[in-house]
Amino acid sequence: MGKKVLVLEQHYTAGGFTHAYDRNGYEWDVGVHYIGDMGAKTAGRGLFDFISNGQLQWAEMDPVYDRIILGEESFDFVAGKENFKNELKKHFPEEASAIDAYVELISKTNKYMGQITQQKALPKGLLAVKGLLGKNKVPDYVFQDTYSVLKGLTDNEKLIAVLCGQWGDHGLPPKKSTFVMHAIIARHYLHGGFYPIGGASKIAETIIPQIQTSGGDVFTYADVTEIIIDNGRATGVTMKDGHKIFAPTIISNAGAINTFTKLLPSSISQSLGYQQKAESVERSMSHLGMYIGLKGTPEELDLPKTNLWIYPSADHDGNVAAAEADPKSPFPVVYVSFPSAKDPDFQRRYPGRSTIEIVTGPCDFEEYRQWADKTWGKRGDDYEAFKEELSQRMLAALFKQMPHLEGKIDYYETSTPLSTDYFCRYEHGEAYGLAHTRHRFEQEWLTPQTKIPGLYLTGQDIVSCGVVGALMAGMVTAMKILGLRGSGKLLKMIKAA
Repeated sequence: MGKKVLVLEQHYTAGGFTHAYDRNGYEWDVGVHYIGDMGAKTAGRGLFDFISNGQLQWAEMDPVYDRIILGEESFDFVAGKENFKNELKKHFPEEASAIDAYVELISKTNKYMGQITQQKALPKGLLAVKGLLGKNKVPDYVFQDTYSVLKGLTDNEKLIAVLCGQWGDHGLPPKKSTFVMHAIIARHYLHGGFYPIGGASKIAETIIPQIQTSGGDVFTYADVTEIIIDNGRATGVTMKDGHKIFAPTIISNAGAINTFTKLLPSSISQSLGYQQKAESVERSMSHLGMYIGLKGTPEELDLPKTNLWIYPSADHDGNVAAAEADPKSPFPVVYVSFPSAKDPDFQRRYPGRSTIEIVTGPCDFEEYRQWADKTWGKRGDDYEAFKEELSQRMLAALFKQMPHLEGKIDYYETSTPLSTDYFCRYEHGEAYGLAHTRHRFEQEWLTPQTKIPGLYLTGQDIVSCGVVGALMAGMVTAMKILGLRGSGKLLKMIKAA
C-alpha cells in the first residue's frame, strides 16, 4: 500500500520462528517443518505470493505427509480428501460413516474460523451489515474440546487418537484443545504438506525486498525495550541502547503477554486492564528441539519426506499427565522431520549431507529455571549433562522407528525452553504464544486494534498459531490500519497477485 514499514528484530537474523541457522556444515529450520495448502490458489498461498512477489516457491512432500505412531501401530495421513478417508477406512472399516462425517465437519468448522477472522478485521458497522456480529453466529461446538466433539462422531478411542495425531502442531492434547484449532490444522494439511524451496530462511529472504520497495527496511540486533506513549497515543519505541524511533503507527508482533506486561509502561497497561488480561491467559506449551546432521544424501540414508508423530499410546491426555507427574515418563509426543529430504535445493547448498529435526513436549519450564539467568552457551556442565540425557531419549525414539540410522549421526545439538526464550523472547519457552483454549478464543481484546491510538497487535496471538496463522494476522492488522477503503484495495491487490 506504499507505506514505509520498519521491522525491528532483536535476533541476529530475521524471520522469528521461520528463520534457519547453520552449524558444523549443516542447516536446520527452527519452526517451518511443513506448511499446508500451498499447492493451489488458497488464501494462504495467495498471501505468500503477494508478499514475496511470487519469489517464494514450494516443494510438495510425499503423498503420506504425516505418519501417526501409537505404540506399536502406525497410521498414515495421505494427501487428498478421498485418499485421506480411504486410508483411514482400511484401518477402521466399521467407522466409514464417522470418518466421512469427520472430514465434512473440519471443512465446515474452517468456514466458521473465517468468520472469526473477519470479526477481527472489519469495522463493526460493516460486520453488522454482513450479519457477522453476535456470538450465536458461531455454533458452540466450535469452541468445545476436541475430544468431546469427536466422541460425538465415534466411540472408537483409537480412531479418535489417530485423528488427533497432529495435536503437537498447536500444543494441546484432545481434552484441552478447542475443536476449532484442531479443525484448522487438520483441514490445513488435508491436501498434503509443502516445504519452501531453499529452506525456511527463504520466507524472510523473499519478503524483505518487498518491504524495501516502499522505502522500508528490516533491522536485526534491534532490541526494543519500550513502546513510547505520548498524551495517550503510541508514538514510537525505545531501543536497548536508549535510541528512540518515532512513527505514526506502532505494530507489536512480540506477543500479547510481552506487549502488555513488558513493552508498555506498566501504569498505562494496568489502567487499561491489559496487564491483568494478559496475565490471565494461559501460555502455550514449551518444547525441546533436537537438530541432527548426517553424512550422506537423503536417498543414501533412506530419509522420507513424511513426518513421524510418535506417541507412547493412544491416550494423548494421559501421556501428557504422566509426563507432568514424572518427567522421566515417556515423552508424550516425539515429532520427527526430515528437512533435507523435503527441500530439493538442499544438496546444492550442502552436498552429501542430510538433516533431521526432533521436537518433543510439553516441557515443565520449572525444570530449567535454575539455569534461566545464565548466558546462552555458558550455562554450565550440569545443564549440558541434563541436555545430553534428554538427547539420548529423543535419539532412542528415532532409532526405534529407523534403526538403520544408529551409528550414522555426525552431529547433534538440543535446544530447551531457555533457547526459545533467548532467541524468540517467549519467557517460558512457549512455542505457540497463547494456549489455544476456549478461554483464549473468548478474549475480545485479542484484536489488532488496541485501546491505545496508534498501537496495533499482530502475530500468532491474534488469529491462530503457526506460520499461516501469523500471516493471516498480518493481513487483518493491515486491514485495520488501512480502514475500509484501503482494505478493499489491498484485497484486490492480493487477489491479483
